[in-house]
Amino acid sequence: MASPTTLTSALPAEHRERLMRLGRTVSVEAGTRLFEEGGPADRFWIVRTGTVTLDLRVPGRRAAVIESLGHGELVGWSWQFAPYRWQLGAEAMSPVRAWRFDADAVRALCAEDPAFGRAVALWAGRVVAHRLHTARVRLLDLYAPYGSGDPLR
Repeated sequence: MASPTTLTSALPAEHRERLMRLGRTVSVEAGTRLFEEGGPADRFWIVRTGTVTLDLRVPGRRAAVIESLGHGELVGWSWQFAPYRWQLGAEAMSPVRAWRFDADAVRALCAEDPAFGRAVALWAGRVVAHRLHTARVRLLDLYAPYGSGDPLR
Protein backbone atom coordinates (compact mmCIF):
# COMPACT_ATOMS: atom_id res chain seq x y z
CA MET A 1 0.00 0.00 0.00
CA ALA A 2 1.31 3.47 -0.88
CA SER A 3 2.13 5.87 1.91
CA PRO A 4 -0.55 8.51 2.58
CA THR A 5 2.22 11.10 2.37
CA THR A 6 3.03 10.48 -1.31
CA LEU A 7 1.69 12.86 -3.89
CA THR A 8 0.53 10.17 -6.30
CA SER A 9 -1.60 8.37 -3.71
CA ALA A 10 -2.97 11.56 -2.16
CA LEU A 11 -4.27 13.77 -4.97
CA PRO A 12 -6.34 12.99 -8.06
CA ALA A 13 -4.48 13.64 -11.32
CA GLU A 14 -6.24 16.92 -12.13
CA HIS A 15 -5.41 18.40 -8.71
CA ARG A 16 -1.87 17.03 -8.81
CA GLU A 17 -1.31 18.76 -12.17
CA ARG A 18 -2.62 22.10 -10.83
CA LEU A 19 -0.37 21.87 -7.79
CA MET A 20 2.70 20.92 -9.81
CA ARG A 21 2.34 24.06 -11.95
CA LEU A 22 3.25 26.03 -8.81
CA GLY A 23 6.32 23.92 -7.97
CA ARG A 24 9.92 24.95 -8.61
CA THR A 25 12.74 22.43 -8.87
CA VAL A 26 15.41 22.86 -6.20
CA SER A 27 18.55 21.00 -5.17
CA VAL A 28 19.57 20.75 -1.52
CA GLU A 29 22.95 19.55 -0.25
CA ALA A 30 23.21 16.79 2.34
CA GLY A 31 23.22 18.23 5.86
CA THR A 32 21.12 21.28 4.95
CA ARG A 33 18.33 22.14 7.38
CA LEU A 34 15.13 22.76 5.42
CA PHE A 35 13.35 24.21 8.44
CA GLU A 36 13.45 24.37 12.22
CA GLU A 37 10.69 23.53 14.65
CA GLY A 38 8.86 26.75 15.56
CA GLY A 39 10.04 28.69 12.49
CA PRO A 40 7.71 30.26 9.90
CA ALA A 41 6.07 27.66 7.64
CA ASP A 42 5.95 29.58 4.37
CA ARG A 43 6.81 26.78 1.93
CA PHE A 44 6.83 23.02 1.50
CA TRP A 45 8.53 20.41 -0.67
CA ILE A 46 7.80 17.18 -2.48
CA VAL A 47 10.88 14.96 -2.69
CA ARG A 48 12.01 13.87 -6.15
CA THR A 49 15.25 12.13 -5.14
CA GLY A 50 17.19 11.74 -1.91
CA THR A 51 16.15 11.50 1.72
CA VAL A 52 14.87 14.08 4.18
CA THR A 53 14.51 13.30 7.88
CA LEU A 54 11.99 14.87 10.20
CA ASP A 55 13.03 15.50 13.78
CA LEU A 56 11.53 16.64 17.04
CA ARG A 57 13.27 18.57 19.79
CA VAL A 58 13.44 16.68 23.07
CA PRO A 59 14.45 18.81 26.09
CA GLY A 60 17.83 17.79 27.48
CA ARG A 61 18.57 15.47 24.55
CA ARG A 62 19.45 15.53 20.88
CA ALA A 63 16.58 15.97 18.46
CA ALA A 64 14.82 12.65 17.85
CA VAL A 65 14.52 11.57 14.22
CA ILE A 66 10.87 10.77 13.67
CA GLU A 67 10.73 9.70 10.04
CA SER A 68 12.69 9.53 6.80
CA LEU A 69 10.98 10.76 3.65
CA GLY A 70 11.78 9.87 0.06
CA HIS A 71 10.43 10.05 -3.48
CA GLY A 72 7.00 11.63 -3.84
CA GLU A 73 6.59 12.45 -0.17
CA LEU A 74 5.40 15.74 1.29
CA VAL A 75 7.94 17.56 3.44
CA GLY A 76 6.06 19.97 5.67
CA TRP A 77 2.38 20.30 6.46
CA SER A 78 2.43 23.22 8.90
CA TRP A 79 2.04 25.73 6.04
CA GLN A 80 -1.57 24.54 5.73
CA PHE A 81 -2.70 25.41 9.26
CA ALA A 82 -2.53 28.73 11.13
CA PRO A 83 -0.40 29.97 12.85
CA TYR A 84 1.87 28.57 10.06
CA ARG A 85 4.77 27.52 12.32
CA TRP A 86 6.76 24.33 11.79
CA GLN A 87 5.83 21.57 14.23
CA LEU A 88 8.97 19.52 13.41
CA GLY A 89 12.41 20.16 11.95
CA ALA A 90 13.72 18.74 8.67
CA GLU A 91 17.17 17.98 7.27
CA ALA A 92 18.47 16.64 3.97
CA MET A 93 20.31 13.40 4.78
CA SER A 94 21.59 13.01 1.23
CA PRO A 95 21.64 15.33 -1.76
CA VAL A 96 17.96 16.07 -2.43
CA ARG A 97 16.15 17.20 -5.52
CA ALA A 98 12.64 18.37 -4.81
CA TRP A 99 9.81 20.55 -5.95
CA ARG A 100 9.43 23.56 -3.65
CA PHE A 101 6.11 25.34 -3.27
CA ASP A 102 5.26 28.79 -1.95
CA ALA A 103 2.62 28.32 0.76
CA ASP A 104 0.82 31.61 0.06
CA ALA A 105 0.39 30.71 -3.63
CA VAL A 106 -0.95 27.24 -2.82
CA ARG A 107 -3.31 28.57 -0.12
CA ALA A 108 -4.60 31.16 -2.62
CA LEU A 109 -5.29 28.42 -5.18
CA CYS A 110 -7.05 26.40 -2.47
CA ALA A 111 -9.29 29.38 -1.66
CA GLU A 112 -10.00 30.01 -5.36
CA ASP A 113 -10.97 26.38 -6.12
CA PRO A 114 -12.85 24.70 -3.25
CA ALA A 115 -12.55 21.19 -4.74
CA PHE A 116 -8.79 21.60 -5.07
CA GLY A 117 -8.61 23.11 -1.58
CA ARG A 118 -10.54 20.20 -0.09
CA ALA A 119 -8.26 17.65 -1.78
CA VAL A 120 -5.13 19.42 -0.51
CA ALA A 121 -6.60 19.79 3.00
CA LEU A 122 -7.49 16.07 3.11
CA TRP A 123 -3.97 15.21 1.95
CA ALA A 124 -2.42 17.44 4.62
CA GLY A 125 -4.76 15.94 7.23
CA ARG A 126 -3.73 12.39 6.32
CA VAL A 127 -0.09 13.46 6.50
CA VAL A 128 -0.63 15.00 9.96
CA ALA A 129 -2.33 11.84 11.24
CA HIS A 130 0.43 9.64 9.81
CA ARG A 131 3.22 11.83 11.24
CA LEU A 132 1.61 12.00 14.70
CA HIS A 133 1.36 8.23 14.79
CA THR A 134 4.95 7.85 13.58
CA ALA A 135 6.20 10.38 16.17
CA ARG A 136 4.37 8.59 18.97
CA VAL A 137 5.77 5.20 18.01
CA ARG A 138 9.30 6.59 17.61
CA LEU A 139 9.24 8.39 20.94
CA LEU A 140 7.96 5.25 22.66
CA ASP A 141 10.80 3.32 21.02
CA LEU A 142 13.34 5.83 22.30
CA TYR A 143 12.07 6.79 25.74
CA ALA A 144 9.37 4.44 27.07
CA PRO A 145 10.35 1.67 29.49
CA TYR A 146 10.79 -1.66 27.74
CA GLY A 147 7.53 -3.59 27.62
CA SER A 148 5.42 -0.52 28.40
CA GLY A 149 2.68 -1.64 26.07
CA ASP A 150 1.47 -1.73 22.51
CA PRO A 151 2.00 1.68 20.87
CA LEU A 152 -1.11 1.18 18.75
CA ARG A 153 -3.48 1.33 21.71
